[in-house]
Amino acid sequence: MTKAEFLFDFGSPNAYLSGRVIAGIEARTGVTFDYVPVLLGGIFKATGNKSPMEAYGHVAPKFAYDQLETQRFITRHGLVDFSFNPHFPVNTVMLMRGAVFAKREGFLPAYFDVAAAAMWEKGLKMDDAEIFAQALTEGGLDGAAILAATQDQAIKDELKSSTEAAVARGVFGIPTFFVGDEMFFGKDKLRDVEDEITTQS
Repeated sequence: MTKAEFLFDFGSPNAYLSGRVIAGIEARTGVTFDYVPVLLGGIFKATGNKSPMEAYGHVAPKFAYDQLETQRFITRHGLVDFSFNPHFPVNTVMLMRGAVFAKREGFLPAYFDVAAAAMWEKGLKMDDAEIFAQALTEGGLDGAAILAATQDQAIKDELKSSTEAAVARGVFGIPTFFVGDEMFFGKDKLRDVEDEITTQS
């Protein structure tokens, strides 16, 4: 069976947008994506990459075009709930450790939906432990247990290892997708991702 992976960090609005579109690809192709939590800051540090805002924010035409492309994507897929987080950039270490714990315990899809909505729909400051736990609890998860798990050394180590493994595979930013061994970067490559899944299936 074709293996499709979605490497994400909640700090990327494009990862949120991609996550909201992936369900449609799964429905059309019958492939279930493996969601892989990684730490974008760790990837940037290891590769020397920078966020688009930091790298190109001073290039007004490019920055404006990127915003236009994002709006086109939102319109195309009807992602009307998206709202840029007013606290951006948010430190996502706690969120991503929570994702590792959720994956280990088998509820990552639910965690992704709740955490992504908190970040990119409700605009919450998700690097605040109290807000973090409350948002997860209100989303039907055990916020206190997840918060406690973020301090587990095994969870910390797993996130670090996952990030290092991503860099070793050539990942330099988020969102990144793999279909088998083929890598695709950016939400705008989701059409190519779907085509590759069809090709490999």
